Amino acid sequence: MRSCDVLVIGAGPGGLAAAFSARKAGAGDVIVLERDRKAGGILNQCIHNGFGLIRYNEELTGPEYAARAISEASDSGAMILLSRHVSDIRKENDGSFSVSAYTKDGIEVYRTKTIVLATGCRERTRGNISIPGSRPAGVFTAGVAQNLVNIRNVMIGRRVVILGSGDIGLIMARRLTLEGAKVMAIAEIMSEPTGLARNVSQCVQEFGIPLYVRTTVSRIIGKRRLEAVELSDLDRDGKVIPGTARRIDCDALVLSVGLIPENEVAQTAGVRLFANNAVDTDRYLQTSIPGVFSCGNSRHVMDLADYVSEQGELAGRNAVHLINDQDMESWDEEKSNCMKKGFPEEGSVTCTICPNGCQVVWDEKAGTFSGNRCRRGARFAMEERSNPVRTVTTTVKTMAGDGPLLPVRTLQKVPKDKVVELVSELRSVRVEKPVGNGETVFSTDIEGNHITVIATSDCGE
Repeated sequence: MRSCDVLVIGAGPGGLAAAFSARKAGAGDVIVLERDRKAGGILNQCIHNGFGLIRYNEELTGPEYAARAISEASDSGAMILLSRHVSDIRKENDGSFSVSAYTKDGIEVYRTKTIVLATGCRERTRGNISIPGSRPAGVFTAGVAQNLVNIRNVMIGRRVVILGSGDIGLIMARRLTLEGAKVMAIAEIMSEPTGLARNVSQCVQEFGIPLYVRTTVSRIIGKRRLEAVELSDLDRDGKVIPGTARRIDCDALVLSVGLIPENEVAQTAGVRLFANNAVDTDRYLQTSIPGVFSCGNSRHVMDLADYVSEQGELAGRNAVHLINDQDMESWDEEKSNCMKKGFPEEGSVTCTICPNGCQVVWDEKAGTFSGNRCRRGARFAMEERSNPVRTVTTTVKTMAGDGPLLPVRTLQKVPKDKVVELVSELRSVRVEKPVGNGETVFSTDIEGNHITVIATSDCGE
């Protein structure tokens, strides 16, 4: 049996930050238990950029953000143990906790003074939303589609319909388009997209993908393999309007229909949950069980990994404050979901420099921009008017790593109209030997400018 001051369940951004901050706050032994074979959580398959703008003041991809978080936790002295599936939590008579975890070698038991739950969330499936029709192959949740395309090198289809406009679904619309698929439509039951405005702008509108609001998939068509879906309009009460059904031929349907906090382990401790499976905590992130804290998407689904990390840091610190009988710190709930969502404003440029997603508008008469909260927003909008450029993120094939793909990005920004061309060129690249995060894997010239493509994760030994 191992003993520790703080035990963190989950090695995603929240759990890693909790472990790091607990050690920084003076905790003795800190242990992180992760059920997967690799720390970092969902970040490892999120190869797109946009992470770290708040926490690290720089734009990173998901794997790059994960690598930093893992290094922070490990360098602080926290012990990260992988392939540990926690099964239950028991409170002992002395106020400590016993935590059991399955491993390939059997059951391990840990004794800890405090616990931080950072178990993340899971996707709502077809079963959760009850779409009528047959049950053919070709229906995926957005996260599963992301894993297949970005990690396993499996293309899910060539003609794709997406139900729901959550951020993962919007990002996958762009990703599938860059990989050569045609996204036939995105259907959203609400009157506005539910994802961030910056993702609507740069992942959907930029690629001319149709996005229909107050629309749903009313039927799935196909026997062994998906052949088509039926889209129908919805009235203001969310009911299908008769006579509006139209068939869209497709071979893949991606569901981006919401997330459910993952709290089965929390229930074994008797932690009080809300009806939506989120954890009920006080302002110090402590649950109904004293000594058990919760952070990130297991507590309440959040928009940004940066805020998940911030919340994890507070949970880790407060766990140590509780042990030391010190005053705990309060969480600012405004940080959870404060970015602009829905359609970008008409005639505006959605700034992507930071998560605020400012809607910047050019005034022809005055010759000035408005709507930006900082000067960088005005500069971005000016660039968008004259010479729009993008950081390209994709994958290349590899013979050196554990999997078939290596995530990569460009060091230099690429003209927007050359992005598809560059991604197509990178499909023929193969990495034959081990490379480290940040090392060059490919270079080319685009319109007289040298473009370097670097690995965003370690590959091989």
